[in-house]
Amino acid sequence: MVIRKAERADLPAMLDLVKELADYERYPNDVIVDVAMFETYWDEGIFQALVAEDDDRIIGTAIYYTAYSTWKGKIIYLDDFIVTEQRRRSGAGTKLFETLIEHCRKMGVRQLRWHVLNWNEPAINFYKKYQADLDPDWVSGQLDIVST
Repeated sequence: MVIRKAERADLPAMLDLVKELADYERYPNDVIVDVAMFETYWDEGIFQALVAEDDDRIIGTAIYYTAYSTWKGKIIYLDDFIVTEQRRRSGAGTKLFETLIEHCRKMGVRQLRWHVLNWNEPAINFYKKYQADLDPDWVSGQLDIVST
């Protein structure tokens, strides 16, 4: 298994993983991006990613972007962290996450942020291994913007 920076050619496989995650999280109809949109946003530098590859197949991805915290400075927001169901508990997630942490260190990032659903015990337990602060005091908010 190899962990590497994602390339444009990886985007269709990454989008398949995003859709797999949406199914797992019980939101199968909420993924509205398609490969063309993924490519446009990639080309614009909106997001970056690492991929876990085994036998020339993408089995996991960490999709992230650089953000700013007025309290911490430069941060990375991990938008999606996915390992295909067949490869969970194989060590792929650990290798991918630890590579992302090292990438953050090299970039001078002060904090790595993400969200996890409160019922996703396997993911919560995974993050706890890293002494992650899973703060129950903050409420996650979002506002869908629809063009007219």
